[in-house]
Amino acid sequence: MSAAPDEETVEVVVVGGGPAGATAAHDLALARRNVVLLDRAGRIKPCGGAIPPKLLEEFAVPRSLLVAEVTGARMVAPSARTVEMPIEDGFVGMVDREVFDEWLRERAARAGAERRTGTVERLTRDADGVLRVHYRSAAGTRVASLRTLALIGADGARSCVAREAIPGARRQRFVAAYHEIVRSPPAGFDGRRCDVYYQGRLSPDFYGWVFPHGATTSVGVGSAHKGFSLRAAVGQLRATAGLDAAETVRGEGAPIPMKPLRRWDNGRDVVLAGDAAGVVAPASGEGIYYAMTGGRLAALAVDEFLASGDARLLAGARRRFRAAHGRVFWVLGILQYFWYSSDRRRERFVSICRDPDVQRLTWQAYLHKRLVRARPFAHLRIFCKDAAHLLGLARP
Repeated sequence: MSAAPDEETVEVVVVGGGPAGATAAHDLALARRNVVLLDRAGRIKPCGGAIPPKLLEEFAVPRSLLVAEVTGARMVAPSARTVEMPIEDGFVGMVDREVFDEWLRERAARAGAERRTGTVERLTRDADGVLRVHYRSAAGTRVASLRTLALIGADGARSCVAREAIPGARRQRFVAAYHEIVRSPPAGFDGRRCDVYYQGRLSPDFYGWVFPHGATTSVGVGSAHKGFSLRAAVGQLRATAGLDAAETVRGEGAPIPMKPLRRWDNGRDVVLAGDAAGVVAPASGEGIYYAMTGGRLAALAVDEFLASGDARLLAGARRRFRAAHGRVFWVLGILQYFWYSSDRRRERFVSICRDPDVQRLTWQAYLHKRLVRARPFAHLRIFCKDAAHLLGLARP
């Protein structure tokens, strides 16, 4: 398809208005790039909604957006034995994704990004080689298109952009997640504690969660096992947590990528961010902070590409992300592989969480988004305890 002589070519189209896409659009607008943020209507991702204080600081997000501040977690073993993990000198923030994501999109618009609503259907190239994004309007009756010099795909786990433009993206594997938002009980409910259930009956390879959001609570599970009933597991979890009679506000399900893609760009004019790039932390399933980080790095890479014309710079998004967080993802991947494989190992994993060194280093790594190196002897003690549990030498 050739471009009409007077047809505008925008500098950047960002597909997807979640934390990754909205952050990328915001940063590019601040850099005075002509950017369109294209997002489909009515999308709310199933998500526990946990964010670290570092996100508030790093991305200038007001604390007023938090619907709850959690000061501890309770780990529940297959035997129903519990371990409390209080947070020293900190908290985990909780957000309502419906409100949080819209705030991020509106901030991008205030910075100068143009918002459009629609669903991407395909990508093509005009005779001059410029990329064209074809999308269906919100009403679903009209197909429109945009010419763009650069494209950021932040359109979720089953990204249309990734499938169309990035080699190997179609082979990505996923965990299926489902949660129900319920009304928090008026009494007898701890709204400052997250409960995490490591029980095979609720998830054979992941975990179940009960995360307070102030007036509401997220109750959810995830699993990569085909045929496992997530809805039935959530029903069991609600009954176990005493929330089976709570009013259900809504239920949501979606795929979550199991690991980052090996490649995030096409070497020409497309780069991925967020779930589209696979940046969800193993073991924890945490994605909001990493999505926003990926969106920022994608925006930086695109800005450099547009300034220089050197498409090799697009690979900088993945390279910088790996430099900052690759080791954390590697460690969490090993943790999930070893400790989530059976109820016997889950029981021992919860036992390890009793250890003060484990608790302190876990929270420091989560709150500050880096592996803590200041206490090498604590790391050595944790390694020895992990080995003892794996070999069955320690009592669960």
